[in-house]
Amino acid sequence: MIKCLIGLEEPDSGTITVMGKNINQLEHWELDELRTEIGFLFQGSALYDSMSVRENLEFPLRRHTKKFGFLEDTTPLVMEALENVGLANAINLMPNELSGGEQQRVAIARALLNDPELILADEPSGNLDPQTSIEIMEVLRNINANGKTVIIATHDYALLLKYPSKTLKFEDGKVYEVVQKAV
Repeated sequence: MIKCLIGLEEPDSGTITVMGKNINQLEHWELDELRTEIGFLFQGSALYDSMSVRENLEFPLRRHTKKFGFLEDTTPLVMEALENVGLANAINLMPNELSGGEQQRVAIARALLNDPELILADEPSGNLDPQTSIEIMEVLRNINANGKTVIIATHDYALLLKYPSKTLKFEDGKVYEVVQKAV
């Protein structure tokens, strides 16, 4: 589903509309432009091991100069993103100096850099211990509470029960809405 939403895979049938745009009808450059409007959060943090936290966050800012313009100093944007996830003191650390949960919070900060209206999270707590998973879900819940749409793909039913919201279940090529109650 996530791959279809960002145009990496085509659906077998039907159309996919993201932020008012039919993914199936976009040219490659239009799809690339749309992707700059979406925040991505992968199961693993997908940080570059050879780059500091600062450099990992600066990379998308440099890559998307069309959206951000040329930034002489990215520090204010990077610091704001890290402050939003409680990691401002980690700016000069390397990924291997961070815990798994801290790495995932840096990945969330990176996903927030372009101030997206939509954040797609693929198993964001999949590689984390239960307590760290809850911390990551709290960060995502706060992002959602601040007006951003967050779509999470997960197999973790306990998290679905702890954080009830609109839930869709994909099974045997069909989509079902699941009604939940908080535990």
